[in-house]
Amino acid sequence: MIIGKVISNVVSTRKYEGLQGYKFLVIQPTYGSNKDYIVAADEIGAGIGELVLVSQGSPAQFALKRNAPIDAVVVGIIDSEPNIKE
Repeated sequence: MIIGKVISNVVSTRKYEGLQGYKFLVIQPTYGSNKDYIVAADEIGAGIGELVLVSQGSPAQFALKRNAPIDAVVVGIIDSEPNIKE
């Protein structure tokens, strides 16, 4: 799992039918060496500027209510920033 900050929404006028109803967010990882942005589905209502917990890969499918081609899902909103020294 990854801790990251929501930096933007993804707006799509057309998308695969199985993705209808999902909100997509751009997440910037805040810890570790990988600083690549992630696009993650969100069903819990995270907003821009919030710290979130993201599950990636095949385990992300367990967080979905229905089967969809999604490999990153917001699974939690973090209330306070962890005290981690890199």
